[in-house]
Amino acid sequence: MRKQQMSLQQSIDEFDEQVVKINRTSKKTKGGNNVGFSALTVVGDRKGRVGVGLGKAPDVSSAIRKGLILARKHLVRVPIVNGTIPVRVDVKLGAARVMLKPAPPGSGIIAGGAVRSVVSKAGIQNISSKVLGTRNQLSNVYATMEALRILAARQEAKKPLPKA
Repeated sequence: MRKQQMSLQQSIDEFDEQVVKINRTSKKTKGGNNVGFSALTVVGDRKGRVGVGLGKAPDVSSAIRKGLILARKHLVRVPIVNGTIPVRVDVKLGAARVMLKPAPPGSGIIAGGAVRSVVSKAGIQNISSKVLGTRNQLSNVYATMEALRILAARQEAKKPLPKA
């Protein structure tokens, strides 16, 4: 148990955390209203690793904590070449359509709020993006993560196999 707490503490120091959205839900029941919260969180080390988590709980702080734990579990390694991504990627996931395009040095992050939070935590300094389709931040964040997964898979496919 102690070793697990120490590794969790190291990972907390290692990652930057950001809460993208907090949503309040309410359900009518026989005994009254059930109120709950969901928190969409992004963690990244600004060196090419980023993760997204959606935590749900009866109170905000527990939802944020659960979201951060889930985000750390689902990290993706993003290929970064000269501060940007190697190639353009278009992704459609549900109602969200996201386009990520490499940008020249000095451009900065040209992206909306949901995409910006993911790519900045990944450590990408120059990128141009466009979100089409939906304004739902949850869908846009998941579509951005899928785009980064596709980039990672393309980079892995390009690597030569080791000789035996």
